[in-house]
Amino acid sequence: MALPALRAVRKRFPGAEITIVARPYVADIYRDQEICDQLIPYDPKGLHAGFSGRERLAAELRAQKFDVALLLQNAFDAAWLAWRARIPERIGYARHARSFLLTQSVPLPGRGKFLRMKVLYLELLRRAGWGHSVKDETFIGLRVPEEKRRSADEFLSKSGVRQGAMRIAVAAGASYGSAKCWPPLRFAEVANRLQSETEAEIILFGTAAEANVSTAISAEMLRPPLISPGKPQLPICLRCSRSASFSSATIPARCTSLPLLACPSWPCLAPPIRTERPPSRRAAA
Repeated sequence: MALPALRAVRKRFPGAEITIVARPYVADIYRDQEICDQLIPYDPKGLHAGFSGRERLAAELRAQKFDVALLLQNAFDAAWLAWRARIPERIGYARHARSFLLTQSVPLPGRGKFLRMKVLYLELLRRAGWGHSVKDETFIGLRVPEEKRRSADEFLSKSGVRQGAMRIAVAAGASYGSAKCWPPLRFAEVANRLQSETEAEIILFGTAAEANVSTAISAEMLRPPLISPGKPQLPICLRCSRSASFSSATIPARCTSLPLLACPSWPCLAPPIRTERPPSRRAAA
């Protein structure tokens, strides 16, 4: 959802050196998108855990002597890191009692809590004075280098995915725990119906931490799916792009012209993005 705003920043400052600080699983989205010169991973559960870890990251940022920090993330932690890094200009929304850490504290739009995140990020640029003509993107494309596409194709082929078959990618996990997820049995029931009606190949996506969920779904399926928790998700995900449906993996799905089955927790914040390119196949559930 941040890609349109980041592309607008690159367009606004074509000669600037742009660095993105992001958690490792998010950094993969930005890699290869030609919107930044450097990616710095922020790992709050590993290298940057605790106060000493955050100080380590702040020192790393401070050493690079950045001029401006644009905080798309609303967390207090993001503003604190930029302040500790002694970045002279710090721009972000006035949220979570962090305004005193910002040099430009931008008021949240009147209905900000109910705006799509994509629109909210673009609005931050407008309100910061970085361009009143910043345009929204109906279709958010992702660039995947050819070598990564080939690698993903090889992985799918070696895993037994039939060439030319419809591929249905299912991401059964959620960012904030199992309370937001369908029960595995329901995923399996939908997958079984799709397999019986379309002869589709089912590919289960997720992090290594979600392997148990994928295993539980697989145990209830009539035909074994391909399980790929912990594998390079994005290239494989997008190699399903010509014939796939995504459940829960809404962000990658929105970046391709795919039929989309999804149940976001807040539909008003994350509605499917309409694309100009018609999907090649549809899967009914």
